[in-house]
Amino acid sequence: MPKTNIMTIRVPEELKEQIENTALLQGVSINQFAVYAFTKELSELENSHYFKKYLHGKKKTDILKGFDEVMQKVKKREVESWDRLEESNA
Repeated sequence: MPKTNIMTIRVPEELKEQIENTALLQGVSINQFAVYAFTKELSELENSHYFKKYLHGKKKTDILKGFDEVMQKVKKREVESWDRLEESNA
């Protein structure tokens, strides 16, 4: 098991209540929910940083061209019924 540490943070009362309510709805402890939320957000920040760094200096047209080249390799086939989008009557 990884070594754990205690971290005390100050949050606004409203945020604390939201955290407590969400943890309760999820059926987990406040600690479990907080660890999940921190981990998820850190992962998203790291991914965002990676893609910004990867895409820096690249032209949108080059990116889209590469995307189109990859999509041309995908076999054309009918979409399964369970994977179809429902059409709106609007």
